[in-house]
Amino acid sequence: MNVWKLIAAGNLMREDAPMPAPEEGKLKIRITKVLIDTVGAEILGGEIKVNYPLIPGRFAVGIVAEENDNPEFPKGTRVMLHTFLPAPDTGTQKKNFSEGDYITRGATAAGYLRDFVYISPDEMTALPDSVNDESALLIELVALAKATVDALGAQKGQHIAVVGGNMLGLIICQLLIYQQASPILIDTHQNRLDFARANGVYYTVFADETLMDNVGELTGGRLCDGAIFVVSANMNDKTLPFKVCARNASAVFCGFYSRGLSVNLDLALKKRLTVYGITDGEEYVPTAINLIANKAADTSIFPAKRYASENIAAFMETLSSPVKNAEDLNIIDLV
Repeated sequence: MNVWKLIAAGNLMREDAPMPAPEEGKLKIRITKVLIDTVGAEILGGEIKVNYPLIPGRFAVGIVAEENDNPEFPKGTRVMLHTFLPAPDTGTQKKNFSEGDYITRGATAAGYLRDFVYISPDEMTALPDSVNDESALLIELVALAKATVDALGAQKGQHIAVVGGNMLGLIICQLLIYQQASPILIDTHQNRLDFARANGVYYTVFADETLMDNVGELTGGRLCDGAIFVVSANMNDKTLPFKVCARNASAVFCGFYSRGLSVNLDLALKKRLTVYGITDGEEYVPTAINLIANKAADTSIFPAKRYASENIAAFMETLSSPVKNAEDLNIIDLV
């Protein structure tokens, strides 16, 4: 079978590997599609350091490939494969509390850029017909967005600043609108703001010297009831959520990867803000599927750029491009 391994930054090699041996309690999955998100692209390009060699691919969908005795996953069932898996705990080693509670496919564990894999039933979720493969690749992102919105506790009618208009930021705005809150999207890229406004985000503000005046005008001078900072949007001023929040509000920093995040909390302390950090939403996966199925999270606004498995080199060439659009959905088709 085909397996793609990242052997060094920017060096992705295809290998002919033997079919994996069956494992008790695990099901054979034919991987059909893999999404390369921003973090995945940075891993491939070497901007995020990993241990080589590594099979990349953080988000994937597939099909149960063999007959089995599990009634939930008969042969032919479409499944989304989980990105975040509980970190093993042997009970014999001292816990390293600087590490997360999960290992991550395609980053700290082997990913899905290969033809077949054996995984246990609790590492995948069956997909309803109402969620297509392209939307299924974004389930983990929607789950993270939902975990973020819930951490903030956004209420009907509240003004919530969302700092960062990439794909995650837009999905967060959709969920806030679904909960009848009023997101105010803030970004330094006008193309992101234009795309968001064209897709239903009514309040968009460019992050320049007029930012506070514009936010004040939108909120009647009260400033925002809460704020969300999207780490993956690469916004430079990490104190923006504190600036636009009213006193005693809450701010959430969210993202799958922190990139050595450093934040000056001085203003947060002065305003008595509550600050949260959210890096995964694994427990929200079933909720995310329902949100997509009910169009509360409309992933169809993101057009797909598709790459055949035999032409992965064409995708690798795009990693050097200095311009990456927020709406790009880069999918590698393995079937």
